[in-house]
Amino acid sequence: MAKIKTVFHCSDCGGESPKWQGQCPHCGSWNTLSESQATEAAGPARFQSWAAAAEVQCLSDVRTEALPREATGIDELDRVLGGGMVRGAVVLIGGDPGIGKSTLLLQALARIGEQRRVLYVSGEESAQQTALRASRLALDPSKVRLLAEIRLESILAVLKREAPEFVVIDSIQTLYTDRVTSAPGSVSQVRECAAQLTRMAKESGTTIVLVGHVTKEGALAGPRVLEHMVDTVLYFEGDSHSSYRMIRAIKNRFGAVNELGIFAMTERGLKGVSNPSAIFLSSWRDDVSGSCVLVTQEGSRPLLVEVQALVDDAHGFQPRRLAVGLEQNRLGMLLAVLHRHAGVACFESDVFLNAVGGVRISEPAADLAVILAIVSSLRNRPLPEKLVVFGEVGLAGEVRPVARGQERLREAAKLGFTRAVVPLANCPRQPIEGLEVIGVERLGEAVDYCR
Repeated sequence: MAKIKTVFHCSDCGGESPKWQGQCPHCGSWNTLSESQATEAAGPARFQSWAAAAEVQCLSDVRTEALPREATGIDELDRVLGGGMVRGAVVLIGGDPGIGKSTLLLQALARIGEQRRVLYVSGEESAQQTALRASRLALDPSKVRLLAEIRLESILAVLKREAPEFVVIDSIQTLYTDRVTSAPGSVSQVRECAAQLTRMAKESGTTIVLVGHVTKEGALAGPRVLEHMVDTVLYFEGDSHSSYRMIRAIKNRFGAVNELGIFAMTERGLKGVSNPSAIFLSSWRDDVSGSCVLVTQEGSRPLLVEVQALVDDAHGFQPRRLAVGLEQNRLGMLLAVLHRHAGVACFESDVFLNAVGGVRISEPAADLAVILAIVSSLRNRPLPEKLVVFGEVGLAGEVRPVARGQERLREAAKLGFTRAVVPLANCPRQPIEGLEVIGVERLGEAVDYCR
């Protein structure tokens, strides 16, 4: 009988330690070791069946043909994936409970199932619960094959027998393998199950989508090595008080990692939003102080987002600085630049920032819009009508150009905006019909224009 021992696994790197420690000895993370029961390996035979021996070959002899993609039928999902699913790829999708992961994947399988063999492996819900969801979404139940199972060996046997082309595992934390004696969801179980499913996908060419749980911090639960093993990592985001959901790629070996897909949750499931700028600007008014419209870029898609600022007298010893949807640390830097190079001080004021619509903006192109929104709120004076802004602000007070300025301006003109304050280097060589473009080199020029 195999010897049972207690080990401690790191949830970040997957490293193993014989005893608990406050800091992981492998990656240096604090408070990430968790106890689990593991079986000692029974020699090299444990891994002999995973892969055949490979031969050394010259890099120039490797065939580099383009990988064909299979569209899922959901445009926003295909956009994030880089055009569709790749044969033999392993995709990991995570998100908060109830965000819509299972709903989205069941809709995608129903559409792919019209032309391909698909299989939905449910480890969290019974077959009846999954069938009820498909009925509520008005999907064709004859297009999706279903398996309610959590034992990995049984799932692999079904995959070999059925030979599906697309498989969804919902979720990886519910599976267990007989090779490991710890409970389902432990670090060792998640790592072992994911490794075997990944190897099976590469050998058979089956596309596998793994659903992953997230921790209270929003990171994917389980060992960090799980994200390294898969080809694509997607995060499903959204506010529980809003019907809109956003999906973005954190890692993608077959496409870009900065694409964003936007969905609306309806009674019939998730529907793609083709014009998200209209959503973010649905309640925008140009006669309100502290409001500025930013043209941000998410992958290949320009988005118009309203940035709101509120500057009020500080009622405490330390003025507050709060940013929602924008970088918190960058706010303090921009306030210092605003004072040094434009003569506008907010030392005795609380400053609050918000990106309307629940979108998160991380690119520095939002700097100029943030500063003009703060100045507008501080002076209690609205910005000029139909104005859009973008540009990066440096510590020396210069306004630096940003990428894809022409696409941003064309998107603003398409939505009816008539003025734009942009970096001088982003001014178009050919005028854009209906749009007056004002190029600025220094921060003081932008502040003076909006005075």
